[in-house]
Amino acid sequence: MNKLYVIGIGPGGQEYMTFEAMQALKDSDLIVGYGVYTDLVKPLFPEKKYLTTPMKQEIERCRMAVDAAAEGRTVAMISSGDAGVYGMAGPILELAEGKDVEVKVVAGVTAALSGGAVLGAPLTHDFAVISLSDLLTPWEKIEKRLDAAASADFCIAIYNPSSHKRADYLQKACDILLQHKGPDTVCGTVRNIGREGESFTVLTLQELRNTQVDMFTTVFIGNSQTKAAGGRMVTPRGYKHD
Repeated sequence: MNKLYVIGIGPGGQEYMTFEAMQALKDSDLIVGYGVYTDLVKPLFPEKKYLTTPMKQEIERCRMAVDAAAEGRTVAMISSGDAGVYGMAGPILELAEGKDVEVKVVAGVTAALSGGAVLGAPLTHDFAVISLSDLLTPWEKIEKRLDAAASADFCIAIYNPSSHKRADYLQKACDILLQHKGPDTVCGTVRNIGREGESFTVLTLQELRNTQVDMFTTVFIGNSQTKAAGGRMVTPRGYKHD
């Protein structure tokens, strides 16, 4: 059967990809993805053929990948992070239904995990992942999810915290969180995870409210037990130690 891999490439460098992801890319004749992501992979596989589409043409990109696989090519559709976390795995599986295409989803390292490793151990206990992008989800629903996660004292990883059109969304999110979490709640930000210029900051929730971030930043909100330790962010799991 014709093969279509849906691959999470993590932050993008070879060292952040799983062995399975690298093998699937090697096996593929055609690599499809958003240009930013294909540019990360091209140095590793310069001999491959590539198809790209601009941002906001995700469904067209998925359709191109499914059609190419149905024609007999071994295709890789790539996403940053994990293909099943705000990635292309869902649309690909829907579009491939009923076609002579075998879809194989290959896991990748999502920003909550790779960014969490940079910060230390912010997600050692229960946590939620919430995107602040309202392109596909109404802001009212995002507000409810923030409120529910904060009231349950979850640690929270926030994706897509800000953009030119959504410059105040992180501030609005922090205002919701501050209804349930103290202003001194330990938080963190990581920018350019696994890429040139990677940086991180540990700060309080109140400080975070007044911090400007961008789409290359992942934000981490601690729970009531999270603390700063040695300049890193640590959420205790409850293990006893001296």
